[in-house]
Amino acid sequence: MPMTALTGSRVRERRLQLGLRQADLARAAGISASYLNLIEHNRRRIGDEVLARLARALKVEAQTLLAGAEGVLVEDLRAAAASAGDDQPELDRVEDFVGRFPGWARMLAAQHRRMGLLERTVNALNDRLTHDTHLSQALHEVLSAVSAVRSTAAILAETEDIEPDWRARFHANIHADSERLAVGAEALVAYLDAASEDEEQGVVAPQEEVEGWLAARDWHLAELEEPGGRARLEAEIEGLASAAGRAMARDWVLRAEADARAMPLDPFRAALRAEGDPVLVARRFGVGVLAAFRRIATLPGAIAGLVICDGSGTLVFRKPPEGFLLPRFGAACPLWPLFEALAHPMRPVEAVVEPAARTRRRFRARAFCEPHHPQGFAGPELREAGMLIEPAVPDPALVPRAVGTSCRICPRAGCPARREPSILLEGS
Repeated sequence: MPMTALTGSRVRERRLQLGLRQADLARAAGISASYLNLIEHNRRRIGDEVLARLARALKVEAQTLLAGAEGVLVEDLRAAAASAGDDQPELDRVEDFVGRFPGWARMLAAQHRRMGLLERTVNALNDRLTHDTHLSQALHEVLSAVSAVRSTAAILAETEDIEPDWRARFHANIHADSERLAVGAEALVAYLDAASEDEEQGVVAPQEEVEGWLAARDWHLAELEEPGGRARLEAEIEGLASAAGRAMARDWVLRAEADARAMPLDPFRAALRAEGDPVLVARRFGVGVLAAFRRIATLPGAIAGLVICDGSGTLVFRKPPEGFLLPRFGAACPLWPLFEALAHPMRPVEAVVEPAARTRRRFRARAFCEPHHPQGFAGPELREAGMLIEPAVPDPALVPRAVGTSCRICPRAGCPARREPSILLEGS
């Protein structure tokens, strides 16, 4: 793959467009931040493998980084066109548009990125406002202080004859409650600001901590492909912030190690190419379907997303595919094939779904539920369901299943499964 003298500059330009720090991109690409710094300043050549990893982390084709800013702009405009719905622009003339009107092209691409950021921010804030107990406590503290100030001020305003001692007490109460209100408001503002700064402030739950660690490794633990590799991951696991996160990471590593041992990488890839169907692939290796799901979603460079839930429907693992938002805290859309499979153990469920988003993308969702009886006949049945999410092959004749992320931010009107009004629907 031919390199150009400015490939590193294009890597830096794309990173800044996405709002990524050098450390974040370096971690996602599996290189050191100092090495990335040398690349971005065109002081080191980029090997094919490193360039491919950087391109995946930057969500562009490797050739785009070689083609320059115009190539990046063309890719951004193609992504914007995908969100246009039925009013599709002339994609065959996008390069001509960029060449003739570069200013307009940059503005449209910037607006598209901004809208995507706002969409993700709304999703994150909705989760915090409806399900975050820490936020509820902060709001309660602010409202409690406001009520105390208001009631004390009302007494002072409506009572003409108040003894000096009591008046001094009321003034002292107002002063103390006002300070409590100021502290609570500052804490609340800082907490809400952190909704868009999770990369800087750290994760808020052990599950997010583990998923963030896996995402930084592109979801693949290469050490587990060799015997004894689990020991080499222990130092990284010890670096996680919470004891619960470390315990969950070790559980995931144990499962991933068993998956790698039962389904070696190269034979598994060959079987996946030959069969295509996760059920048939699982049968070939004598493993469960969910094990095959995990292996498919965590292959090096895999574009497939994966969600796993327990018997209560709670999402216990989330690898989001590009363009398919997943809730962080609250309940997911009940129309997902995942929950249909949860109600029908051992029966494959497949559907082409179209999430409620600006970008009208369709996904092939395949779900499967496996029951377990760890205590035998005397114990309860435990269910675990997974849903593999991959881009669907375009088919204009196919009517996809309309799904959402969660009811609170789903704009679809008249949904038969809606459990609460949406903040995005007029009159809700």
